[in-house]
Amino acid sequence: MSRYISFRRPDGTASFGRLEGDAVHDLGAPGGDALLSGVLGDDLSALTTTATFARGDVALLPVVPDAGKILCIGLNYATHVAETGREQKEHPAVFTRWADTLVAAGEPLLRPRESERFDYEGELAVIIGKGGRRIARADAWAHIAGYSIFNDASVRDWQRHNIQFTPGKNFPATGAFGPELVTPDEVADITALRVTTTLNGTVVQDQPISDLIWDIPFLIEYCSTFTPLAAGDVIVTGTPGGVGDKRKPPLYMKQGDTVTVSIGLIGSLTNPVHDEN
Repeated sequence: MSRYISFRRPDGTASFGRLEGDAVHDLGAPGGDALLSGVLGDDLSALTTTATFARGDVALLPVVPDAGKILCIGLNYATHVAETGREQKEHPAVFTRWADTLVAAGEPLLRPRESERFDYEGELAVIIGKGGRRIARADAWAHIAGYSIFNDASVRDWQRHNIQFTPGKNFPATGAFGPELVTPDEVADITALRVTTTLNGTVVQDQPISDLIWDIPFLIEYCSTFTPLAAGDVIVTGTPGGVGDKRKPPLYMKQGDTVTVSIGLIGSLTNPVHDEN
């Protein structure tokens, strides 16, 4: 199997490994912290197992907990552009997330005390394995280490303070990333999969990745033009229509909710929602 996770060992140190059923094969050097980003440019299948744990004995981390760059693409599905009332632009909107704002699968997303408008955004995450600058579209697929799932949960009240998205996208524990990295060889056609978000079991977003306005090779080419990409960087490709902020009446996440983002064989990312203390 070509599925990889980041986790804390039973002794509390961070590592990464290959997931096979309920077994976690630790691929990090023993005795200290080890991070997946350090090997994403390598052949992951050639790494040696240094320990094996039961799945229940490790605590998941965001799949790339130390991503150097998390580049989020806004307004990349026409349904989402339409529901926002915005004009379709010639180039994608790009904003940034910080790695320390993210939680792992199963961990609570925290609605900040300052917000009454905490929203979900299910998305496909593309994880870079081979870095580069000005990567051509024709070469882009070769730079992908794998795919994962992202919930770019948004503090809409703070996102709307001005035209820049940064404050509403970077409160602590307001985004989720995981649970696994799935390598491209496991996915015959990533564009055939659907991004589906459910809130308390009700489907609120559902659209095929083929509907992206700017496809994955274009995003890699575009982003690598203005900034060098490195192994472990992440491009979060955009959310479909159906966000809570644009529903009538609006539908925001609150204490006690459960939100799940599913992308076919990539898996499902489920998080409870808590109010920040």
